[in-house]
This record gives sequence, C-alpha cells and structure tokens, in this order.
Amino acid sequence: MKKKISSILLIGALVMGTLTGCGGNSSSSSAAKGSYENVELTMTVNGTDIQIDTRVAQKFAELVEEESGGNVKIHVYPNDQLAGGNATKGVEMISEGSVDLAAYASSVMSALDEKLLVGTIPWSFDNYTDARETIDSTGGKYYESVLKEQGITFLGSFHNGFRQLTNSKRTVKTPEDLKGLKIRVPGGEVFLGVFRAFGADPVAMSWSEVFTAIQQGTIDGQENGVNITDTAKMYEVQKYLTIWNYTYENDLFVANSAVWDALDTATQDMLREKAVEACNWGRDILEQEEEEIVTKFEDYGMEVTRLSEEELAPFKAFVSDLRTSLMKKYGKEACTQFGIE
Repeated sequence: MKKKISSILLIGALVMGTLTGCGGNSSSSSAAKGSYENVELTMTVNGTDIQIDTRVAQKFAELVEEESGGNVKIHVYPNDQLAGGNATKGVEMISEGSVDLAAYASSVMSALDEKLLVGTIPWSFDNYTDARETIDSTGGKYYESVLKEQGITFLGSFHNGFRQLTNSKRTVKTPEDLKGLKIRVPGGEVFLGVFRAFGADPVAMSWSEVFTAIQQGTIDGQENGVNITDTAKMYEVQKYLTIWNYTYENDLFVANSAVWDALDTATQDMLREKAVEACNWGRDILEQEEEEIVTKFEDYGMEVTRLSEEELAPFKAFVSDLRTSLMKKYGKEACTQFGIE
C-alpha cells in the first residue's frame, strides 16, 4: 500500500498499520532500482476546476504519475475543499503539514510573511518574459529563503497573471477616469493603496460575491487577470476593459518542509523537476490564452483599451509615493532580488 504523507491521509494509514518510514530501507532499495517511493500526497489549490492553479496542479499530478510508473500519486483538491473554501486556512494547513503540497497566489501566501508581496509592487515588471526571468533567478531564491523560515519548501512559480481592470461605467484611459469608481480588490495594502491613489473607492470583497455585486450596482468593477475575469464571466456584466498590467501576481508552488524532507532524494528530485515542468506549462498556456480571451471579450461587445507606455506614465506618477513606501517596507534585499528600483 502506498505511504500517505499528510495528516489527512496519515490517520487512516496509522490505524491500518500500513505506513512505513519515509526514509526506510524500502525507499533506498527502490531508488537503487531507478524507481521512486510508493507514496500518496495531497495538493490543495484555491481555484475552480478550470482556473490556472488547478490546471497546473492536475498537470503536475499527471507528469508525476507517468514518471513514477504510478508509484507516486498526487491528489488535487481545488476550491480549497480541505480548508472549507478559506484560502487563508489553506495556507495555514500547508505550513503546519495538514496538506503536503499547495499552490497559492503570492498575495495569499503573504499571510505568512508580508515580504512575499514584493513582486506585486505596481509596475515592477514590463511583461511576462521579464517576470519569468526575474523569478527563475534571484526572485525565486528570495521566495525560497522567506518560505523556508515558515517550514515551507519552494518548488516553483507560475503566472496568476498581470491584473487588468474592468468596469461598467466608462472607459478608463487616464488616472482621472478612475476617480469615484467602486472597484473590488482582494484586500491588502498594495491593491487598496493603488486605487486610493487614483481617487477610486476600493472595496475588499470575497471573489464569490463580485459577480452579483456588479449586477446589483453595489460596485462598478474589479481588477484581476484576464483568465480569471473570463472564467468568472465578467464580460457578461462589465462593458469596459483596460489593459494596463498594473501589477503582476504569481502562484507559488510549495511543499510542507517536514513532508518534503521525509521523502528520499530520488523522489524529491523527480517531484521538483515535474513541478518546474508543470509551472512552465502553466505559464505558456496562460500567456497564449490571454490574447485569445481578450479577442473573445471584444467579440462579446466589451470595449478594450490598451494603454501605451506614454499613456501609462501619469498612472505610474500617481503611485510613485506608494511604490517608495512599499519598497521601504519590504526592504532593500527583497527589492534588489526582484530588480525593483
């Protein structure tokens, strides 16, 4: 029987008396044969079945099962099922080892350490290539060092997406166009601070409530990645889309360190390799699909405004003080690792 690592699976295994030591002789023997531990791992993500985090997790599970010949199985739980739909609780569970693996947006993971928000400082990345190169070098090493202190092992990163703006009221092409708009944000000082700088009225609200709130006129719009905007069918209730890449957000692919350290080296190496492969697959898919989704929005009747570098200049000027404040708060080391000046 497969070893079941997380406490959720561990209880049943202990009762049945079937769990063997994670670093026992059987592991060494299997590794010597060029195979991997016989183990089952749980992985939790926040998104729905069709969102990028769930798709990456499922891709990872497929890659791992294929590579291990079925020895290693990953059980993926979307929608934070194991945490009752509460992402913050989900982060606590990965930290304490109630689940083995997870992928959460950096803004969600920042509940453990606010410095994980450094990559979301407004207009820190020019494009996806820039973000990938930074995170795959010094940025990833920074995430690794911060998460290690929380008992979490960093395995990789994939795009949650550049966050864009939709609303029901008007075209947003200048900072003044944002004044007075009620915009849903996920909470947090970065998102709230940006929209307050423009004179908008940011409203922290659960994502599950946003569609209805827009329908009822409680709020005027929302900001999110194009992919999530699509899966939530915001094009049905929002007339205007502004492409401005105001902040980049990524998902951090992680493991509980105690669980990770209990695996043999061959299994660790294979899991890390497949995590990176799945992350890069997810990045490629999201980049490819974004342009297709924007075209879909236009075909549906949305007015899409793409801001040029010249048009973005006044927006960046409005948040210059906020950027300075955030850089000071997260510290020189964090900003240096992300190339933020």
